Amino acid sequence: MANTPSAKKATRKIAARTAVNKSRRSRVRTFIRKVEEAITAGDHATAFAALKAAEPEIHRAAGKGIVHANLASRKVSRLNSRVKALAV
Repeated sequence: MANTPSAKKATRKIAARTAVNKSRRSRVRTFIRKVEEAITAGDHATAFAALKAAEPEIHRAAGKGIVHANLASRKVSRLNSRVKALAV
């Protein structure tokens, strides 16, 4: 348990930051899920639109430190290749 006022404030800040990060991570997962569902359904147009919406969200999460930059790039790249495969 925090004893000093500064430690108590740090605890409050950590709790607030954790809530924000959890919300952002959830938002990114939702965008990715929408792309995945469109790919599973085999709908190229919907998957492409969902990917275009998800890409900036994923990179924004990387910029905020929610996910690593390499992970964000890898996710976008793999989703993009799967969406392109639907077009064929």
